Amino acid sequence: MAVLDRLETLAPIREKVEAGERLDFDDGLTLMESDDLLALGELADLARRQRGGGDEVYFVQNLNLYQTNVCRVKCKFCAFARTNKQEDAFTGTAEELVAEAVEQYEISKFTEIHCVNGENPHVDLAYYAEGLRALKQALPDVHLKFYTASEIHHISKLEGCSHAEVLQVLMDAGLGSMPGGGAEIFAPRVRALIAPGKEPAEEWFDVHDTAHRMGITTQCTMLYGHVETYEERIDHMLRLREQQDKTGGFLSFIPLAFHPENTVFERRGFRFTTGADDLKVIAVARLLLDNVPHVKAYWIMMGLPLAQIALHMGADDVQGTVVREKIFQAAGATSGTEQKIPELVRFIREAGRVPVQRDTLYNELRRW
Repeated sequence: MAVLDRLETLAPIREKVEAGERLDFDDGLTLMESDDLLALGELADLARRQRGGGDEVYFVQNLNLYQTNVCRVKCKFCAFARTNKQEDAFTGTAEELVAEAVEQYEISKFTEIHCVNGENPHVDLAYYAEGLRALKQALPDVHLKFYTASEIHHISKLEGCSHAEVLQVLMDAGLGSMPGGGAEIFAPRVRALIAPGKEPAEEWFDVHDTAHRMGITTQCTMLYGHVETYEERIDHMLRLREQQDKTGGFLSFIPLAFHPENTVFERRGFRFTTGADDLKVIAVARLLLDNVPHVKAYWIMMGLPLAQIALHMGADDVQGTVVREKIFQAAGATSGTEQKIPELVRFIREAGRVPVQRDTLYNELRRW
């Protein structure tokens, strides 16, 4: 009887998916409350294929860089940020940034640099523009995916100017696109609990809306597995979908599982999300976000074996080589900080998919 109940619960949603109809809030909640992972995964993969997806799984050869870990915000989920007075705080120069990038480029010939930082109150817009210009001059063919919406908003407040003015200066200096961090969960209740002092969701959306209208593509994210409810997860995804309807500038959605180690939440007894929850979020995201082209199974967060399963539950991207990732490592991730291309290719092939190396904008560079 339990199996029949589950099948009947999801049957109306399957009918919508097969008919190409958009799912609503109640559908999303039904999916999130289901414990039938196989049915959710099969439905998400069906939706992905109906929207034009094939057997391709994408990855990018990238390097993670960090200019500063000094941050004015005391987000309770973060193990990366420091105050300026802490011993391990850093604020690097443009010369140091370039030296690190060029040294790594000689080894791996990456096509993208991914950079996120703390909201440092001690540096200005010129500091960030100088770093971009120096990198662009040293590595002109490398795409610079820099700065979260939170950072852009922070800089605009420091400078007393608009988001558009900040973005224009950074674009002129070499900014290519933006990551999706800082979204966390959009519900004000949750933001007040986990990130007091952080900008409201409306500012995050304004930065991305402005970037999209200026021709800057971005990513979008959701940090889950802390104090949010299922309803707040669904609300978060639907708000992203609404923004995508307006501008179409999100290239991918990256669900980020909360890692409690070395944060206040670890002291409160929080534990890592389960694999079942990680897979469920990916499947539901693929079903609800019908207008976002790609959903990522971020291997550094969930580990390679679980990411392989996620490729059959709606995900079609595993991020990339992710050289020198520090943020999830600070919060207790144990999946390593780098994967070589042959390892990614093998892992994708073993999942029964076709590995495709892409650039930041999803142009195909190589197929195996």
